[in-house]
Amino acid sequence: MTRKVDVCILGAGTAGLYAAAQAARHTKDYLVLDPGPLGTTCARVGCMPSKVLIQAADDFHHRRHMAREGIQGADALSANIPDVLAYVRKMRDDFASGPLRKAEKLRDSGHLLMTAGRFVAADAVETAEGERIEAKSFVIATGSSPVVPSAWRERFGDRIITTDTLFEQQDLPASMAILGMGVIGLEMGQALSRLGVDIIGIDMADTIAGLTDDGVSYPAIAAFREEFPIWLGAPAELEEAEDGRIRVKAGDNEKVVDKVLVALGRRPNLAGLELEAAGIALNERGLPAFDPATQRIEDTHIFIAGDADGHRQILHEAADEGRIAGYNATALATGRPLRRFRRKVPLAIVFSDPNIAMVGETFARLDETLVEDEGFVVGERDFSTQARARVMHANTGVLHIYARMEDGKLLGAEMCMPRAEHIAHQLAWAIEQGLTVADLIAMPFYHPVIEEGLQNALHDAYSQLPESARVSGIADVPFADDEPAGDGAS
Repeated sequence: MTRKVDVCILGAGTAGLYAAAQAARHTKDYLVLDPGPLGTTCARVGCMPSKVLIQAADDFHHRRHMAREGIQGADALSANIPDVLAYVRKMRDDFASGPLRKAEKLRDSGHLLMTAGRFVAADAVETAEGERIEAKSFVIATGSSPVVPSAWRERFGDRIITTDTLFEQQDLPASMAILGMGVIGLEMGQALSRLGVDIIGIDMADTIAGLTDDGVSYPAIAAFREEFPIWLGAPAELEEAEDGRIRVKAGDNEKVVDKVLVALGRRPNLAGLELEAAGIALNERGLPAFDPATQRIEDTHIFIAGDADGHRQILHEAADEGRIAGYNATALATGRPLRRFRRKVPLAIVFSDPNIAMVGETFARLDETLVEDEGFVVGERDFSTQARARVMHANTGVLHIYARMEDGKLLGAEMCMPRAEHIAHQLAWAIEQGLTVADLIAMPFYHPVIEEGLQNALHDAYSQLPESARVSGIADVPFADDEPAGDGAS
C-alpha cells in the first residue's frame, strides 16, 4: 500500500510537534510517524522531572541553614526517597500530559501513525508494517537517546541507570557513581547527594558543565566538591566487585558503588532510518550536513530538527528548529520559497546550586577569535561578599561577562552564581539587542538584589575599556561597593 502526502515528519517530540504545527498552517496533507511512547523527552525524562527532583533536594538541603536563622528542629527532618520519587513521577506525568494531548489530537485526526519509518528512496519511507509513504519533503525529528557503552549494559544490566530510567526507580541505592559532569550529571549528582545518596562524580574533562573560562570553572569545581567528590581528567572504568556491586576507577581514584548513572550525553536517533537510501551522507560523527538557518540537509528535500541534528540539544532550540524545518519543508512541498531564519543567541543553563550558565560567545571561542587584552575585556564579580547572596546563604560563585574592547558591545558570559538562570536571560536579551556595557549600566538596578552583582561586573568591564568606547556621564553612576557601609556591601 502506498500513501502520498506533501510533508512527512518522523518523530512527534518537541521538534516534530512544532514542525507539524507549521505544516498544518499551509497544507492538510501531512503525516507524522512515531512508534511511541508519546510525549517529549523534556517532559518525560529530561528537564521537567529533573527540576522536580532538584527542587525537593534543595528544599531538604535548606534545613542546614535554619538553625542560624533561629528556626529549631530542622535536624529532625528526613527524606523518604520512595515518596520523593513518587512525587517526581506524579509531577512528571502532569507536565507530560500537555504534549501528550497534542500528539493524541494528531493521531485522532489521522495525521499521526504510531509506527516507525525508514527511508527506502529519496522520496519515500516505509513503515514498520510495510506501508510506503511518499512525500514531497520530509522532516527528521526523531530525538535522541542516552549514550551508554553496550558492553556496560550487557555486563551490569539494571545496575546501569540513565535519565530514561532514573525517575522510574522505586528507591535509590546507598551509593552511586555518576559518569559525566555535564548538565545532567552535575544536576543529578548534587540533587541525589543532597537527598542522602553517597555520590561520586566522574568526567574525563578537566572542567564541569562545559565551562571554558578557568576563572569561573575553578571556583565552580571547588564549590561542588564541598558537597560530593568529583574526579576529573581521566576516563572511568567499570568492573565487577566481589560483593556484586560495581568497582569504579578513574585515574588514581577507585570506589565500589551500588549503581552507576551514565550521563555521557545523548546520541541522535538516526540509526535505523537508513539515510543512505535517501542519498544522504553522514560525517565522522554520524550526522548529516545541514544549514541551521533553514534546517535543510544539503540540497535535498529532507530537513532535520531538534536533538536529531546534534546541534543544540535544548528544548527551546528544538522548538525553534521544528518551526524552521516545518515551515521550509512545507514551503518546498507547496511551491513557496524557503526562508533563512536568524538563530537566537546561545543560552545554556545548569539548574544546580549555584546555577551555572553560558550565554552568547564562550571564553574559549573569544580567545580563539579575539586577542585577549586587545580584543575583549572580562568584567568580574565574585559573589562571596554580595549582600543579597549572603542573605540567601548562597554567596558562592563568580560572574564573568565579555565585552568587545573596540566599543564595549556585549559578546557573552560564563557564570557560576546564585540565580544565574535569570541573569543569563537578561544578558541573552541584551546581546540579542546588540547592547553595550554602557547601555546596561544605564539601566536601573534595585537594592538589594542579585542583579547588583551584574552591575558590579559591568562596571569592572567598563573600567577596562578605552576612552573611545566610553560614554560621557556613565562614570558618574556609583558602584554598589561605594554605598554607605550601613547598607551592607553588595
